[in-house]
Amino acid sequence: MMADTWHLFNKYMIITLRMPMWSLFTLIQPLIWLIIFGQLFGRFVQSEHYMDFMVPGILIMTVLFGSSWSGVSLLREISAGTVDKMLVSPVSRVAIVLSRVLHSAVQVIAQAIVILVVAWAMGSSINFNPIYLLLGMLVVFLLGVGFAALSNGFAITLQREEPLVMIGNMMTLPLMFFSSALVPKQFMPDWIQYVSILNPITYAVEAVRAVISSAPDLGLFVKGFVVMLLFAGATLAWAVTAFNALRD
Repeated sequence: MMADTWHLFNKYMIITLRMPMWSLFTLIQPLIWLIIFGQLFGRFVQSEHYMDFMVPGILIMTVLFGSSWSGVSLLREISAGTVDKMLVSPVSRVAIVLSRVLHSAVQVIAQAIVILVVAWAMGSSINFNPIYLLLGMLVVFLLGVGFAALSNGFAITLQREEPLVMIGNMMTLPLMFFSSALVPKQFMPDWIQYVSILNPITYAVEAVRAVISSAPDLGLFVKGFVVMLLFAGATLAWAVTAFNALRD
């Protein structure tokens, strides 16, 4: 399984490197939020530190835009018959899903690093301590795995692009606004605060914010990391189960 995952992962990475425009395209909206809305919202809340608060949220937004559409390419391969050819080969069935999910997660890490560099160039205070930066990217990786697995699982289950696109849209901005990514919790209405407790984005944002800020909070990071680990594990298990059901 590991060897098959590695070979398929390399195949998808080569495709990405040959067509880098898609990766750059998914960065456009997070960059717009960082460059334009960061300035606007900073004036609105009258805080010169709002950019520092917003950067972890933009990182998570990058993960959502980069991984929530992972299932579209799988759905197209299913429609083209590529997956059927894999199913009659000796390749591991788990590797078919796992390689795609890992490819999406690694891709969003590269995009998140670009966002961090742009935010730093704009004057944001970012803790570039290698250990804390690695911890933050680990949370980004787990969230990327979780949402890429969700997208692939829905693609396998639905077998249609239209509802998959609708679900992809629901997994981006709505989840962002029902979290503390862009707005501190004390500014939220009570009912949104209650909803944010069930939102994995909240825990991912707070975990990243806890380690890339000037005052790291490892206790808050561990809480978010554990939630992300459970989220990634559960969604990946569901995606693999859905794929096995498709095979049967």
